Amino acid sequence: MVIKSFFAKIYAGIVARQVYKWANDPVGTQEKVFRNLIHTARNTAFGTDHHFSEIDDYESFKKMVPVRDYEGLKDYIERIRLGEKDVLWKGKPIYFAKTSGTTSGAKYIPISKESMPYQIAAAKEALLLYIAETGNADFVDGKMIFLQGSPEIDGSEKIKTGRLSGIVAHYVPKYLQKNRLPSWETNCIEDWESKVDAIVEETVIEDMRLISGIPSWVQMYFEKLIRHKGKKVSEIFPNFKLFVYGGVNYEPYRQNMEDLIGKKVDSIELFPASEGFFAYQDRQQKASDGDKGMLLLLNSGIFYEFIAADDFFNENPDRITIKDVELGVNYVLIISTNAGLWSYNIGDTIAFTSLSPYRVVVTGRIKHFISAFGEHVIGKEVEESLQHAVKLSDALVKEFTVAPQVNPEDGALPYHEWFIEFEKEPVDMESFADELDQEMQRQNSYYFDLLQGNILQRLIIRRVQKNGFDQYMRSVGKLGGQNKIPRLSNDRKIADRLATRID
Repeated sequence: MVIKSFFAKIYAGIVARQVYKWANDPVGTQEKVFRNLIHTARNTAFGTDHHFSEIDDYESFKKMVPVRDYEGLKDYIERIRLGEKDVLWKGKPIYFAKTSGTTSGAKYIPISKESMPYQIAAAKEALLLYIAETGNADFVDGKMIFLQGSPEIDGSEKIKTGRLSGIVAHYVPKYLQKNRLPSWETNCIEDWESKVDAIVEETVIEDMRLISGIPSWVQMYFEKLIRHKGKKVSEIFPNFKLFVYGGVNYEPYRQNMEDLIGKKVDSIELFPASEGFFAYQDRQQKASDGDKGMLLLLNSGIFYEFIAADDFFNENPDRITIKDVELGVNYVLIISTNAGLWSYNIGDTIAFTSLSPYRVVVTGRIKHFISAFGEHVIGKEVEESLQHAVKLSDALVKEFTVAPQVNPEDGALPYHEWFIEFEKEPVDMESFADELDQEMQRQNSYYFDLLQGNILQRLIIRRVQKNGFDQYMRSVGKLGGQNKIPRLSNDRKIADRLATRID
C-alpha cells in the first residue's frame, strides 16, 4: 500500500466521526450557525437596516428579514464593489464569484474569508467519507482531473473576481497538486473545445483514477478520448474507479456514460454553488436503498430555510427551518451565509429523502418548469420519466430538454415537446415515446388529467442531430465550464433554437 492512501484511510475515519457528530444534532447545529451569523453581522449596514440587534430567535428574524433574490441584494453588493466595507458581512469579501444571471446580467456573489474554507472542506469531506465507507483509497495515489472553467482571476476591480471553479483551483491542497490535472496552462484555455482537446493530449498517457465535472462535459471529454485512442475509457484508464459530479442529475447520463467507460464505476454527487456548498453524497447508494440523497451540510456557515414550492408564489408563503421539514415535499431552498447572503433564494428546489440524517435530492429550479396548462411539471419528473423509458429500451441519451408547444400549426391539441439527442436511438421510437408519456402521467397527476380531458395530446419527441446541443450552447456563448442546459422551460426560447437542429 502506498503511504498516501494508507494515511488517507486513517484520516477518513476521523473526519467521518466528526461529520456524523454534527449530523446527529441537526437542530442544535443549525441554531449555533444562526446565532453566530446574526451576532457577527449585527453592526453591518444590512444588520443595522434589518435590526439585527433586536433578533433573538427565528420568528423575529423572519419578521425583520424578507426573502430576496439577487435583485433584492444588488444595491448592497454594488456598495461593496465600490469599496465600502461592513455592508453585508464584516469587512470585505476576498472574492466575488461571477455567474451568469438570466434577469440581472452578471451576478457577483460575495465569498468571505469565513466562507471560503467550507467550499474546500466540503469536497474533501465527500472524498474522505467515500474512503471511510468503502475502504477504497487507491485513487489518491494516481492522477485526478477536474473539468472546470478557467482559474484566472480578474484583479482589476477593488475585489478580485472569477468563476467559482477557478477560484477554488487556487486552494487545491499541496499534497494533491502533483496528482492534479490538467496543467495550469491548459486550464486557462478559454475556448472549451480547444481546452478539452488539450486535456485529452495531457491525460491520455496518465494513470487517471478520479475524474470530476458536470456529466455533459465529461461526456464530451470521454468521446474525444475514444476517438483519439479507439478504445473505451476503462481500457485507456484501467485504474479509473471514481467519478465525481455536480450541477445536474447524473441518472439521465448514467447509461451512456457507462457505455463510454466500458464498466460501472463508483460516483459521488456534490451540490456546490457560488453561494455555498450545500450537500454531498456521504455514502454509496444501492438499488434497494430507500433514502438516497446527499447529506445537507448543516455545519458549514449556512442557515437554511425552506418554502414549499407549491406555495412559493403566494403572497406570504410559510418559511420553516430544518426541524419542520417533511419527506418528499418539494421545497425552495433559502439560505443565509457567512458571506452575507440573507434569506437568499438561490433558485434551486430540493426534496428530503431522509430526516435522520438530513439528506436531499435536487428536484429542479423554481423558475424552470412547465405549467402552460397548470400541470407544473418539474425537473425531477422529466428526468425520472426519461430514465424509466431508457431502462425499458436499448436507447442511450446524450442530452435533452422539454418545452410546451401551445399552438401547433396543424390545429391539433397542444403537447409537451421533448428535444432528445440520442447516442443510440431506440429500435421502436413509438414504443419509447409511449413509455415516456405513461411514466410522465404516473409522475404528475395534473399531466394525467390534462391528457384524459383532451386538453393535451401525448408528448412528441424531436430527435436532435448529433452535437446539436453543443452547437446550441456554443451559439449562446455557454459551451463548457459550469454551464448546463435547462431540463425544461415554460417558454419556447430554447426549443425554437433547437428546432433548427432536428433530424
